Amino acid sequence: MRVLMVCMGNICRSPTAHGVLEKLVADAGWADRIAVDSAGTHGYHVGEPPDERAQQHAARRGYDLSAQRARALRREDFAHFDLVLVMDAANERAARALCPSDRTSRLRRLTDFCRTHSASEVPDPYYGGAQGFEEVLDLVEDACHGLLAALQAQGNGALP
Repeated sequence: MRVLMVCMGNICRSPTAHGVLEKLVADAGWADRIAVDSAGTHGYHVGEPPDERAQQHAARRGYDLSAQRARALRREDFAHFDLVLVMDAANERAARALCPSDRTSRLRRLTDFCRTHSASEVPDPYYGGAQGFEEVLDLVEDACHGLLAALQAQGNGALP
């Protein structure tokens, strides 16, 4: 199973989701079965590390984002990844524009997997304060736990 997290610039939300899911997968002993990556719908920050604030907030919860580098979403990602999980409606529209028609079932919102939060989007914390990065972590942790539960319930054999 290969999972790609997608936001706009690939420096805040998607690297956070990438780091959270990667750690949860490793903690569950599934690192050999689930690969995680992240990308942005816009190439503003290609090659850059995640936003320093995102890294700091993630580190406080035990997630290391420091090795990640931003990259742009590509059409071939829809063939390579089993799930492409976007953060909001704008990311979904941009991703759908690249997505081949026979791969649309792979494109979902990360928040589809939330179990305790009722948000339909992971909000962009870039122009806000510390609370925005904490809210992103709260939503992402909830959704990633939900995703792993869905995969475990299906025996990791089919898409949730």
